[in-house]
Amino acid sequence: MDAHQARRTAAEAWIYGYALLENYRTMYPQAVDSEDPRFVGGFGVFRHYSQPFTPANTDVVTPNNDTPYSWAWLDLRAEPWVVSVPAEDRYYVLPFHELDTSYVGFVGARTTGTGAGTYLVAGPGWDGPLPAGLDGVLRADTQLVGILGRTYLAGPEDVPALRALQQQYELRPLSAHLGTPPPDPAPEPVWPVWKEESLDTVEFLTVLDFLLGFFPVLPEEAELRTRLAALGVSGYGEFEPAALDPGIASAVGQGIGDARARLTAAAADATDSTGWFGTRADHGRDYLTRAVGVHKGLYGLPSQEAWYAGWAQDSEGNRPDASRRDYTVHFPAGKLPPARFFWSATMYALPSRLLVENPIDRYSIGDRTPGLVYEPDGGLTLFVQHRRPDDPARAANWLPAPDGPFSIAIRLYGPDPGVASGSWPLPQLTPRP
Repeated sequence: MDAHQARRTAAEAWIYGYALLENYRTMYPQAVDSEDPRFVGGFGVFRHYSQPFTPANTDVVTPNNDTPYSWAWLDLRAEPWVVSVPAEDRYYVLPFHELDTSYVGFVGARTTGTGAGTYLVAGPGWDGPLPAGLDGVLRADTQLVGILGRTYLAGPEDVPALRALQQQYELRPLSAHLGTPPPDPAPEPVWPVWKEESLDTVEFLTVLDFLLGFFPVLPEEAELRTRLAALGVSGYGEFEPAALDPGIASAVGQGIGDARARLTAAAADATDSTGWFGTRADHGRDYLTRAVGVHKGLYGLPSQEAWYAGWAQDSEGNRPDASRRDYTVHFPAGKLPPARFFWSATMYALPSRLLVENPIDRYSIGDRTPGLVYEPDGGLTLFVQHRRPDDPARAANWLPAPDGPFSIAIRLYGPDPGVASGSWPLPQLTPRP
């Protein structure tokens, strides 16, 4: 492989592998590093968050304040796992994502209903007999799978009921489900310690080589994986940057820079979440779109489940800044966000992308917000500003902003099918005179 080929391959590998490394960036502290406060307990256990997020929660950027999370990670090398859920009278979803963040499938109100259910999650190559009584089978292409569940929270008073429900989400190895002896455990890997600089140096390929060991080659990825193997990234976890010819190593670094610039440009042009998140069939070989989704909101849900957009600019093309202006968002009559379940708009301070401290502890606003004041024709105006409005009707519709730059994310859960095609126009964030 000459320097030109190495640069091109490294660029493609970075776009392809970006999702795997960002996923590992989360999985390592949660499932591997027991000393990290984010540790969920290892593989095969749920860690539930029953309280709504506040500005004090800083381990997740652009946090979803509507549906508290249930985290879990599964190692499918030795045997499949069985997931059970109770009957629920509220919105929930357990999405199962693979090592490259592609979704295996979904258990939840939209896809499987609100009744109790039991589901098998199997890794690549498993062909054992299916036990009786299953409501579904999810077959993953990677041997490591993550779950970032969401369950609707009606408000602080709903926390005890939510917590009781989350405790009924169960994970069991297949052998425990069947009451049979467990198989021999898979060997414990030598997990690479996560380092932030891994994303932007040739060390990227070191981590990618390790992760590909959990990811058997798929036919549609065989050509890229062959070129990666020519660079020494074969999935055996043996890639050594120092072994590269200096000219090739330099070309690899340039390719990583090319890829980073390409992702930055693509993310700048992305306005809503349509196409960002989905199954392997949804993305095909469009690794750039997948990378944009990971960059914009790791583990976001596909647009059939939830649709995301927001306001990073106002109607005049400027970055919103509540230290200088007050703003409104007006939904005309008949044009409120069309969502089967619910919708919300959440405020984030920039550059942190965290929730904003405010005197009424309101971090998002939406159709479930108590006391919203609608206009006589059914329209709705949100008032986005740092100081609380003096007028009571405006204060009821106030989304508190920081005393500085901000962005707002709007989420529609169970969006109308036409939303992704542009049938519903997102109103503008308009500065007030």
